[in-house]
Amino acid sequence: MLKHRPFYYVRHGQTDWNLEHRAQGQQDVDLNDTGRTQAEAAVPRLLDKGIATICCSPLKRARETASILGKALGLPTVIVEDLKEANWGVREGEYRGAWFSEWRSGAVTPARAEPFDAFLLRALQGVNTALECTGPVLIVAHGGVYWAVEKETGIPLGDAVPNCTPVFHEPPSSGRLRWSVEVLQGSAGRCG
Repeated sequence: MLKHRPFYYVRHGQTDWNLEHRAQGQQDVDLNDTGRTQAEAAVPRLLDKGIATICCSPLKRARETASILGKALGLPTVIVEDLKEANWGVREGEYRGAWFSEWRSGAVTPARAEPFDAFLLRALQGVNTALECTGPVLIVAHGGVYWAVEKETGIPLGDAVPNCTPVFHEPPSSGRLRWSVEVLQGSAGRCG
């Protein structure tokens, strides 16, 4: 179960492998120039939100994104190992195809890969570890890690949360029985 604490979530900035639709998994791929620009552009949406802690995946693309955000917010970064992207084993670096859908359905696990259900449990554990920090917490991680958040909140944002688009999560309260999710950009609004 997802800890009932408000938090912000940002998927890392763009990488060249994102553009190529390659399965990055736990490969340590750097941000590209667009990814760095996306991280800088996310800063104004996170200012004055009272964020107290930034937690991130240990993978370079998330660490660099968190570093850019942390510098602007004046906050250090806490590395949370369980916020790493899924391990896709021998499929890492390949283009996503039928294997990817089969993995997500639980039908097939590539050699040396993490089973989908085990990954979701680990990702949820990572998010909950981050939420033990002084909040509100900003979590900087991966699209796959966000699937665990979607499953627990019951509010899917689609196939993948966009790179460097901050999302605010507010737990159920006495006046609201479900989680609410707000995408912090232009015309997007609250869900839930």
